[in-house]
Amino acid sequence: MMAEKYLDRSSAVLAALLLAGATAVGVAQAQLPPAQTANGIQYVTGGFGQEESSAFKQARSNYALALTFAVSGAGSASSPYAGNVQVLVRNAQGGTVLNATSTGPYFLVNLEPGTYRLDATYEGDTQSREVAITQGKTADLKFTWKRPAAGPD
Repeated sequence: MMAEKYLDRSSAVLAALLLAGATAVGVAQAQLPPAQTANGIQYVTGGFGQEESSAFKQARSNYALALTFAVSGAGSASSPYAGNVQVLVRNAQGGTVLNATSTGPYFLVNLEPGTYRLDATYEGDTQSREVAITQGKTADLKFTWKRPAAGPD
């Protein structure tokens, strides 16, 4: 009887440890890539893969600006994510604040409050937007490039 209680407790403790370990592994996989700094501006880029994508979605509220890059094909309802996007951020005076390449579909950056012009270039096609950064809020922008329909083989 005493041995059975010990085994039941041991099993419960072992199950709890395994569950905690599995949770810790899940959290470890969902971390952002290391932050980078250019021109004194901190940013993080990436987001390919389920775990990394989830980490970016969770972290976006911690950054002043959250950019998402996608490509849509003609006749396609889905928007596959785009990487290798050149991001140029200029201040209201036209000075370059940040010039960096996004390695994945997400680009999170901490900017000071103010108005900025963003140029995002994917495969030679540049889209431009103005954005106002407000203290304590995240400006969230999505850039989508149209991919022409593939012709017959």
